[in-house]
Amino acid sequence: MIESKFSVVVAPDSFKGSLTAVEVAAAITRGLQRSGLAADIRQVPMADGGEGTVDAVLTAVGGERRVLTVTGPMGEPVEAFYGVLEDGTAVIEMAAASGLPLVPEMKRNPLQATSYGTGELIRDALDRGSRRILLGIGGSATNDGGMGMAQAIGVRFIDAAGRELATGGQQLERIERIDASGLHPRLAAGEVPVTVCCDVTNPLCGPNGASAVYGPQKGATPAMVERLDKGLDHYAVRIAMQLGLMVRDVPGAGAAGGLGAGLLAFCRAELKPGIREVTALTRLEDAVASAQLVVTGEGRTDAQTAFGKVPAGVAALGREHGVPVLCLSGGLGDGVEELYAHGITALFSIANRPLTLDEAMREGAALLEQAAENIGRLYAAAAAAAHQQQG
Repeated sequence: MIESKFSVVVAPDSFKGSLTAVEVAAAITRGLQRSGLAADIRQVPMADGGEGTVDAVLTAVGGERRVLTVTGPMGEPVEAFYGVLEDGTAVIEMAAASGLPLVPEMKRNPLQATSYGTGELIRDALDRGSRRILLGIGGSATNDGGMGMAQAIGVRFIDAAGRELATGGQQLERIERIDASGLHPRLAAGEVPVTVCCDVTNPLCGPNGASAVYGPQKGATPAMVERLDKGLDHYAVRIAMQLGLMVRDVPGAGAAGGLGAGLLAFCRAELKPGIREVTALTRLEDAVASAQLVVTGEGRTDAQTAFGKVPAGVAALGREHGVPVLCLSGGLGDGVEELYAHGITALFSIANRPLTLDEAMREGAALLEQAAENIGRLYAAAAAAAHQQQG
């Protein structure tokens, strides 16, 4: 046992489809406690702006969780939520209202899907006095350029015959005029800053744009991709002509089916790396600075983890403060060794035998506990050996 207190920070992302970040942190903590390692363990569940952001922030700093019924991505009512912090910041996940998991695979159709429900969450936060909005936009089912979001906060889109357009990506090509006179007054006055957690740099249109890169996973056929891309280009032209804003080629404008562009145009939003915003809100740096060990993790770790994912963000803080960072993952893919240069000290797969994906997801908590226990036992043994040498 260690006589002086040893401080561990547990700061993982979720294991998508298996465990939330809160559940992952709890499982790692149980394993460390079971190991006999005498330590103060602080749990700081993390997210990068996608699914789980609200719960991660509320777990870390407290606040109110608000639940309301909004319009789902295919027009059906869904129960969604957002968080409100003590300082009046509203923390919103697009996925809660307009996320891909809300749409059964056979019903996915980005020509019809709408971001209207995300706009309803924003409108509710504005109506109830939020002073700032932090919006995570990962995991969308939509490809409407944020048109639906804009409609929910008071913007009207008019066709050539003077009729107000309905929702859905198929309406983009029909926009003739944008009437923003009814925009929510608190946004129109610039009273409420909107920060968007955005870790992609895709432009709105073209071969690297929203439709071409992300449309197929939302159910878009090649013909749909072409139509949606042309619609988003037309949308960007109308925004430029009538609002004087050039959003088409802004890095991140293509995020979440073009919601990035809509937020730039109608909310005057700032697009920022999600992990930085979440670590700031959760005060993770303060916890890491006083720790002797950090344990992070995610469902799958590979070369892409270095580009704004939670383990890379946590590792950067560990490197800055000279604290080792261990990463527990459901699986390790190609290029993981690149993460050593980003501050990860060691990488571990929690799989303890050949497993199917279903088995790994079902047994995720137990596998995490076992891996964390082994890490704790190793640290406890090293500490005991050091104590014996000193004695």
